[in-house]
Order: sequence, then structure tokens, then C-alpha cells
Amino acid sequence: MKRILEVAGFLMMLFGVAGLVHEWFDWFRLWGVVEKLGWFEGYEIYANIVLAVTGLALVAASERAGRAGGSRG
Repeated sequence: MKRILEVAGFLMMLFGVAGLVHEWFDWFRLWGVVEKLGWFEGYEIYANIVLAVTGLALVAASERAGRAGGSRG
């Protein structure tokens, strides 16, 4: 479970930060997940911030899940 949370959190952070870089500097055009969805028209920056922060929260939760798991890895 820890590994799944780590990977999901890392990918969410990566796509959120890449989306913000794309919005601000027009780089990483292929990495923008939020831009491909029509729901966030006009709110792409906010959605990318939420995506990155949620990814950070998942990584933090994976660290906590790893400590609570005891000797299991």
C-alpha cells in the first residue's frame, strides 16, 4: 500500500508541477493533464495547484502508512 501511495502521489505532484510550468512558461505541453480536460476551462492554474498539493499529501500519507505498518515493507 505504501508503494502505491508513493507512486500515485509522485505522479500527481509531477503532473501538477508540469501543468503549472506549462501555464506560466508554455513548456511541457505534452505533460498537461488538466489542460486536456474541458472541465477546468479558465481554472487550469488552480486545478494544477490542487493536483500538486494532493500529490504531496499522498506522499506524506505513504510515509505515515509505512511507519504504521510495523515491520512490513
